[in-house]
Amino acid sequence: MSKIRVVVADDSGFMRLLISDILTESGSIEVVGTAIDGKDAAEKVKEIKPDVLLLDMNMGEYDGLYAVKRIMEECPVPIIILSSIGNTNLQPIFDALDLGAVDYLNKPQKGNSKLRNIEVELIQKIRSATRANARAIPDPKAKVNTYEHTFSEKRKYDVIVIGASTGGPSAIEKVVNSLPGNLNVPVLICQHMPPNFIPSFVKRLNSMSPLQIEVGRENMRPRAGSIIVAPGEGNMIVKKKRGGSIVIEFTDEIFKEYNNPSINALMLSVAEAYKDRAIGVVLTGMGKDGMLGMKEIKNNGGFTIAQSEKSCVIYGMPKAAVEYKAVDRSVDIKEIGGFLVNSL
Repeated sequence: MSKIRVVVADDSGFMRLLISDILTESGSIEVVGTAIDGKDAAEKVKEIKPDVLLLDMNMGEYDGLYAVKRIMEECPVPIIILSSIGNTNLQPIFDALDLGAVDYLNKPQKGNSKLRNIEVELIQKIRSATRANARAIPDPKAKVNTYEHTFSEKRKYDVIVIGASTGGPSAIEKVVNSLPGNLNVPVLICQHMPPNFIPSFVKRLNSMSPLQIEVGRENMRPRAGSIIVAPGEGNMIVKKKRGGSIVIEFTDEIFKEYNNPSINALMLSVAEAYKDRAIGVVLTGMGKDGMLGMKEIKNNGGFTIAQSEKSCVIYGMPKAAVEYKAVDRSVDIKEIGGFLVNSL
């Protein structure tokens, strides 16, 4: 197999050298160019046309955001953010993802030598990024739904559960922004994301939506108009108590496809607690997490939706669910929010 061609953009000469050494040692990656700032990165990408760009964020006047915006407008390629800025300020990371970056990874806080600690994850993300559709980007300028929806008094479903991975933050924003402020069911979300990113992600969603969005906690009760996002320290589930009330709990069970947070853990518990009153949604992402949960929701009489291939950054999890015959309908990301509301 041919090697993955990567451009490394970082304003530190030592860091460019260290990253290049790590990638080259993998045997499957070739560093075909380096850049010192965002402008240089955009020019190198246009000239070299690599398979993946590995991009720092803080690089002087022409930063990572400049590079992402220009590259996605002129010559789209999969971009992975590798920056220490995520240790202190996650907003630029989310902005880069909105503009079209595929994935992100924090540089370790304590010294350049610690970069070796994330070597395996970095190489894995680069390999995954080669499968990304760099043009499948939700519109970052999409307006929030400020209209109230007229719901029937007798609704068909009692919960919406959403799972996402690579490319998910922007896709989830698109769905949440499409939901009306008077939504009459709770929404449960499981996004594969480092634990320290999730509170900032929830804060960002809250700033966009009239709905109340919170990180999941033990014994929290899903209620109409609320969105609960699974934290990254464990596998969030729901449990039906005596008397019929449903609460948030966490399980120590290990799930093969992904853990902390596991989409299968959440969706399987939703299928058990809500039976035929659940809608399951699987969005963009690498791997097969959510496939089993979606199948169980469908088998219990619920309704299941997968993000369409053309609108996915990575058509991995939706494809797995479709091939497992766990999906009732594939829908473009721009239409999923409205489709959910109409389904209720």
